[in-house]
Amino acid sequence: MELKIKARNLEVTETLRKYLEKKIGKMNRYLPKATEAYIELSREGTKSIKDSHKVEVTLRGGKAFIRAEERSADIFAAIDSVVDKLQRRIERYKGKLYDKSRARAKRELVEEAIEETPRVVRVKRFPVSPMSEEEAIEQMELLGHDFFVFLNSEDGEINVIYRRRDGNYGLIKPEIA
Repeated sequence: MELKIKARNLEVTETLRKYLEKKIGKMNRYLPKATEAYIELSREGTKSIKDSHKVEVTLRGGKAFIRAEERSADIFAAIDSVVDKLQRRIERYKGKLYDKSRARAKRELVEEAIEETPRVVRVKRFPVSPMSEEEAIEQMELLGHDFFVFLNSEDGEINVIYRRRDGNYGLIKPEIA
């Protein structure tokens, strides 16, 4: 990971640089795609001495930008705090990625389930001739089916005759709504 360090009102000593490389370099374990770290160190003249040193770190990894900022009386303490904050933010970022991947997997399962639902796999066409209900029952029995579609000679409409579980027959007369 490449570190870009910028300092204001503060000198970046070799010790400070090595400390930053050690601490920020560990972020590569948590976010392997991180390629660059922009680090801004500053010392400000504030009323409160405990907020005099400020550390801002922005990690860039792939499409993600993760940023954290901390203030402390000591620059090393501020670096430690900002590293802890970055770790928490990386964990949260990874959690969101995990949730998204789970949602994507769930969506794929739903799509597969939709594909597995029964669908029409065959269309059969046959001529319909006018006949009585008794003739339709005979035809159904000859074919060995449980139902038969026919043109009723009495009313001139398409009807369906079917065998019921009790051994009798049912007749379906469709009506246009």
